[in-house]
Amino acid sequence: MPLSTALKKQYRSLGHKLNPIVTVAGNGLSEGVQDELNRALEDHELIKIKLAVLDRDLRKQLVQEVCTSCRCELVQEIGKVALLFREAKKPNLRLTNLPR
Repeated sequence: MPLSTALKKQYRSLGHKLNPIVTVAGNGLSEGVQDELNRALEDHELIKIKLAVLDRDLRKQLVQEVCTSCRCELVQEIGKVALLFREAKKPNLRLTNLPR
């Protein structure tokens, strides 16, 4: 289910203070990176990732690939940093970046 504009705006303001948790480098989306992304999304729900790829088109393609493989929503993409959201099945109130 796509995020509403108001919810994206709220998540962008929450994501402003976050630091990137996962870095996706030139090797792309390996199995280890996918596992770490899934773990981070399950724990924190709202995460920033850094894409260490110089080519702009390749970065956009990589973000789409991450969103598809991890079943998450792209909230915002600025330069080499993307803000992703996926609702956790059992949110941990101590780890989540969302107010509850």
